[in-house]
Amino acid sequence: MVQADAVQQYYYGTGKRKTAIARVRLYADDGGPFIVNSKPMDEYFGWSTWQRIANDAFQVTNTLNRFRVVAKVAGGGVNAQAEAIRHGITRALIAFDPSLKPALRRAGYVTRDARIKESKKYGLKRARRAPQYTKR
Repeated sequence: MVQADAVQQYYYGTGKRKTAIARVRLYADDGGPFIVNSKPMDEYFGWSTWQRIANDAFQVTNTLNRFRVVAKVAGGGVNAQAEAIRHGITRALIAFDPSLKPALRRAGYVTRDARIKESKKYGLKRARRAPQYTKR
């Protein structure tokens, strides 16, 4: 008789920032490694600032080292990816325990930052930059 492996329970959250999209899973383990795109977080995010941004939601809720994090992130720059992961972790923490939402909202992590690059307009060089004016 073949015994099936027990499927592990996880909490899911999707985070976005600019064009970066992060899909985050929180496993309620004893605090395993933080994996981003199949790499350890300190290898994927070289600067400690980006690592701190990704861990901010855990710092605010005092849940550091209580979860194993597996995140897949695509698009955007490195800083936007770190902020997208933070947003995804925030949503997953709210799915885990809705009582954490007020603290996360006070820190400003629940609201999706909607600022994105403005699209280019025809007749202009960029979104608002007009061609240089020549008098003669």
